[in-house]
Amino acid sequence: MKTIMLPVFVLFSVLSGTAVNVQAAVNSAAVPTNRGTDEYHQQMNAIARKGDIDLLFVGDSITMGWRGDGRRVWDERFAPLKAANFGLGGDKTEHVLWRLQNGNLDGITPKVVVMLIGTNNVGRVTSEELAEGITANVREITKRLPATKVILMGLLPRGETPDHPHRLQVIEVNGLIAKLHDDKQVFYSDVGQKMMRADGSISTDAMPDLLHLNDRGYQIWADGIKDLLAGLMK
Repeated sequence: MKTIMLPVFVLFSVLSGTAVNVQAAVNSAAVPTNRGTDEYHQQMNAIARKGDIDLLFVGDSITMGWRGDGRRVWDERFAPLKAANFGLGGDKTEHVLWRLQNGNLDGITPKVVVMLIGTNNVGRVTSEELAEGITANVREITKRLPATKVILMGLLPRGETPDHPHRLQVIEVNGLIAKLHDDKQVFYSDVGQKMMRADGSISTDAMPDLLHLNDRGYQIWADGIKDLLAGLMK
């Protein structure tokens, strides 16, 4: 007859009726992850190695769009400030975190980093997990660049109507990350309300596909951080 020995913690769990969480759940939004976009990543690293960057934008396709529909506003408002755009379409919080840890910040000390990231995580993780992923990115920047100020953008609205699950999650996440504002190194800014109509629906005049921005949307973003950015760039 074989004797089966149960691990003590399992045996205790069975006898006491107490559930034991053997391994804590991993929050994917806060784990640095390489998407395999090496070509784009290396291009950003090359820009960083050249230095001379006073203003850095970090994010996903919405940030990347400053090179497209936002080009007019970028050239007028940000290019004169020695700005660089490290936005990459499709990135989630975990992907930006990996980029920050693998060369995107090496050799530069911008006066200000403007970060908008997280919309691609919406609906895939909990609000708390998403906020944790965004927080990890903020902490990575402030740790590596202690003299740099961070303008943390609130997530832009998702879902056309006010009761859409994505819209509700964005509100929850923004409420959590707004607490990172310390008026010293991290400054929270939310321009999302200006992208909506009076009835709470997303304005297609600014976000034609209810996600990405057009020229008017980028103008709203630039205007929304104008005064804050001017003060921090001194």
